[in-house]
Amino acid sequence: MVSNTQIWNIGELIAIKYLQKHDYLMLETNFKFWRFGEIDIIAKKGNITVFIEVKYRNNISYWIPEESLTKYKLSKCKKTVEYYCKKNRIDFEYIRFDVITILKQEKSHKITHYRNIEV
Repeated sequence: MVSNTQIWNIGELIAIKYLQKHDYLMLETNFKFWRFGEIDIIAKKGNITVFIEVKYRNNISYWIPEESLTKYKLSKCKKTVEYYCKKNRIDFEYIRFDVITILKQEKSHKITHYRNIEV
C-alpha cells in the first residue's frame, strides 16, 4: 500500500517534470513558513517567480483535486508567498500563483495547469 506522503511525492515529481518540460527553472520545493503554510514548488519562468500548489489524486472516489483548494488553504498560501517575497526581496509585480492538478488515469496522468490564480 502507498502512503499519503508517497502519493504526494509522486504528484510533486510529475509536476516538476511537467514544469521543466515547459522551461520553468526550479528554485525550491516544500518551502514552509512556520504554522501558516507550505508552497509545494517555487520556480522561475522568465522574470516571473511562480508559486505552485500541487494537488494529486490517484482516484476521485472522494473528490476531484480542485475541490481541495479551500479559501482557508489559499489564505495560508498567500501568507507564505508574501513572506517568501519579503524575505527574498521579490517585487509582487513579478510573481504568480499557479495550481497544478494531477489525476492518475489507467496508463498515464491528466495534468491541468491553472495559471495566475487569485489568492
